[in-house]
Amino acid sequence: MCVECVFLIDMHTSWIHGDPRKVVYPTDSHGQFCGHQNTPNANKAILFYFNMLKCANPAVLINLQCPTTQLCVSKCPDRFATLLDAWNTKNWDYYKQFCKPGFEIGIAEVIRDEDCPSMIVPSRPFLQRCFPDFITRNGILTVANQTIFKDGDNNQRSVSDLKDAAKGIANLLNAKEVGMKIFEDYANSWDWILIGLIITMVVSLVFILLLRYTAGVLLWLIIFGVIAVVGYGIWHCYWEYSTLSGKPGANVTISDIGFHTDFSIYLELSQTWLIFMISLSVIEAIVVIMLIFLRMRLRIAIALLKEGSKAISYIMSTLFYPIITFFLLAICIAYWAVTAVFLASSGNAVYKVTPTDDKCMYANHTCNPKTFSQTNFTKVCPGSQCMFAFYGGESVYHRYILVLHLFNLFVFLWLVNFTIALGQCTLAGAFASYYWALKKPNDIPACPLYSSFSRAIRYHTGSLAFGSLILAVVQMIRIVLEYLDHKLKGSQKAIARFLLCCLKCCFWCLEHFIKFINRNAYIMIAIYGKNFCTSSKDAFFLLMRNVIRVAVLDKVTDFLLFLGKLLISGSVGVLAFFFFTRKIPVIQEEVPSLNYYWVPLLTVIFGSYMIADGFFNVYSMCVDTLFLCFCEDLERNDGSSSRPYYMSPGLHKILRKGEEGAKLCAAS
Repeated sequence: MCVECVFLIDMHTSWIHGDPRKVVYPTDSHGQFCGHQNTPNANKAILFYFNMLKCANPAVLINLQCPTTQLCVSKCPDRFATLLDAWNTKNWDYYKQFCKPGFEIGIAEVIRDEDCPSMIVPSRPFLQRCFPDFITRNGILTVANQTIFKDGDNNQRSVSDLKDAAKGIANLLNAKEVGMKIFEDYANSWDWILIGLIITMVVSLVFILLLRYTAGVLLWLIIFGVIAVVGYGIWHCYWEYSTLSGKPGANVTISDIGFHTDFSIYLELSQTWLIFMISLSVIEAIVVIMLIFLRMRLRIAIALLKEGSKAISYIMSTLFYPIITFFLLAICIAYWAVTAVFLASSGNAVYKVTPTDDKCMYANHTCNPKTFSQTNFTKVCPGSQCMFAFYGGESVYHRYILVLHLFNLFVFLWLVNFTIALGQCTLAGAFASYYWALKKPNDIPACPLYSSFSRAIRYHTGSLAFGSLILAVVQMIRIVLEYLDHKLKGSQKAIARFLLCCLKCCFWCLEHFIKFINRNAYIMIAIYGKNFCTSSKDAFFLLMRNVIRVAVLDKVTDFLLFLGKLLISGSVGVLAFFFFTRKIPVIQEEVPSLNYYWVPLLTVIFGSYMIADGFFNVYSMCVDTLFLCFCEDLERNDGSSSRPYYMSPGLHKILRKGEEGAKLCAAS
């Protein structure tokens, strides 16, 4: 109950004190939002910096801590000008829109109070802020086709000074341009991406249903299909490598050309295809070696997969349960993101003294803009201003914002693990009801998935939450270790880095062990309805008593299902590659115009794998449940009329043979 109280406090305090507007809208030097409706700045959505040369780097700009006056404007400057040149000229009407509202008319007063920028430079909005409009022409950095401009003191300055003040902005703008092209590609190809994902869904569904009748044939097709696909990839990479080897300029190394956003440049290098060929060759070798060692165990795995396909065909609704899991995970992610935004914005406006030089003893001191003119700051530091710096505070709540962020992350991990546990327990209950039906399918209860979900919610919520809590604690420790490792990367303390590496390895193993125990514990909970600890103990000792069968079946079936996911996503990916690269003559005219063909291609491959993974996870849970039920069935029953086996005769026969073969192999 204490954890629930802290959870509610975290949610309540963040949503009460938080204000998402502080994250969404830029804030000027007076703490006012730019572009916020029903305010004087409603039509002024862009933040303008009076003197960009005072800004050290783009991170300072984005974090609103540049030591210069910041003003909300409706548009960025489009020309070079200085205050001294614009004063009392026809350019003044344009220039004064970048001055503070209601400033005193008088050049001396304007300069003294810094009511207007000393200069303006051609800029364009990025992240709702005005940044210099850098353009590289023939390797020369320019702003509005100029390399030299006047600063506020009418001194000649180089555009490179602006570049130093806004270091990295050119890369950010380049990233924005790439982002716009990617968005355009998605807009042009979204319907074809959707078609590719629908094809994956249909193929996955048909594949699982066919396993009931042709599991052996299909699984061998998977094996040889994967080998053939990877082999074709090796041949294609070799062909590209041999073709490019004789071309001038193709032998340049990747490190020589550096990073480019146009990835097609890398495909013109022979080294790129050599790397692809070596990688695929390693993958091919691993697959072949694993198949050689596991060839005797494939028959047992095929029998269990056939039984799993039969169970799914009787309870077809289980194939669509991943949609519920996805919906619940989306709610968890949305809650975490919204709470994080409210926490990040749950502070008051903090103002700092911004002097005209670095010698002021009160520089960076907290101040109050309403009483700033009556304080000693203005006397000791003439010309200094009280400007908005960031959102924060000195209260107990604000001092523990980081702790609340960490707790929000922990709650997120807990909720995600609980959602996954709920799905595993629900599916296990549905498939267990199939296995323990003596006469299949007549004895299978009506709506087994809904009944299992109802039981999990009504009776097993505490057990699922406890198992999820243990896993969330381990995952949180791993995140902390990753953070420490990131901080110690530049450290020369070899012992500390060695210990940290050992801890990371240990907790990685612990996390995977807990996931394995939890998964089988949830199956036992679904079967017997006992608490988490008892179910974990029963599942662990049951698996240990059947360790040979576990070794034979668990990893073999996982490997075969992984090959199935790989074949489906790989086949759809190859089809998408030929389509988006216009290598299918029949439908060349239907291919949309793209900036980067890899954008929809990678989306289709990733989406296909996720869809196939969703279907095959249901199948994997079915196989694990049937296997655990089989082990329990062997211990509880002996096949007599009084205690008959609940497994199908075919499954019992093949698994008995597999056990005897494994014992013979072990003895030899």
